[in-house]
Amino acid sequence: MNNELSRELSYAKEKVQYDTQCKRVLSQKQILAWILKRTVKEFTDLPVRQIILCIEGLPEISSVPVYAGKDKEISAEPETVRRTNEKISGMPNEDKVPEEGTVYFDIRFRVSVPGGKHVQMIINVEAQKSFYPGYEIVTRGIFYSARMISAQSGVDFSASDYDDIRKVYSIWLCMNAPKRIGNAISEYSFGKRDLLPGLPDRPRAYDKISVIVIALNENVPSEDPFIGMINTLFSVTIPYPVKKKRLEEEYHISMSSGLEKEVDLMCNLSDYVEEQGIQKGVQNVIIKLLRLGTVSDEDIMKVGNLSREELGKLKKELKNGKV
Repeated sequence: MNNELSRELSYAKEKVQYDTQCKRVLSQKQILAWILKRTVKEFTDLPVRQIILCIEGLPEISSVPVYAGKDKEISAEPETVRRTNEKISGMPNEDKVPEEGTVYFDIRFRVSVPGGKHVQMIINVEAQKSFYPGYEIVTRGIFYSARMISAQSGVDFSASDYDDIRKVYSIWLCMNAPKRIGNAISEYSFGKRDLLPGLPDRPRAYDKISVIVIALNENVPSEDPFIGMINTLFSVTIPYPVKKKRLEEEYHISMSSGLEKEVDLMCNLSDYVEEQGIQKGVQNVIIKLLRLGTVSDEDIMKVGNLSREELGKLKKELKNGKV
């Protein structure tokens, strides 16, 4: 059934585009700064506007925009447009090790930790649609963190300079958490336990990996401003105008032309995916009714809001085994 296959492919394509667009919104510096302030202890006491300046500490990297999934189209933009974009850039999101395959990070970037000495950390942010995709999120976060550590060899440290290893954070935003969990944030990191006391405690030597898991459920109330902002940003039920107003007035997020455009596109894609999903669900119900054979054509047309011609076509496709 060519028409049905075309619809399925279009639906799948839009879902992929929506997922990609969510990552683009997440990669905006304002949003990343909120995440860093709430989850990364090195930034807890800093205002968001200052954290933004710490993202991509190298000027030649942080001023170059990266748009996932685009190449020639974006590179053809005027230089002034590229320089004013607020997305992060710099690090390749692919980490390949011989014989191990390829790992793709949603978002990965460097930040400069404020203080006397110039210290960098590497941050990975992942967006997960399912709270439990068949494995523990924290376990995957440990794997991602380990890969970010090993990838520094020969870049940030040599074989004999292990003290130069940059600390890494792997931060996971898990949508649709069950109500029994609601909205929650947990950190998993290394700690020292003395089996026989005597060794001095130098956290800087072992505080190299932290995995942050953020559970999100927009239907569960939360007084945490960060949770409120993220749930608002990625809500599939809040209309775009309301979402934009809340982000500006309640969370003081500047909806600059770049961020506003990305959020607007994300909302439009979300509406399309939802509409296509509803249509697909209605069609599945109609097919079940036809197979049941006990419901009149008139009732089926009312349920599916179909014309007699559309119902006849669906019957023919069902008979020919195309649905």
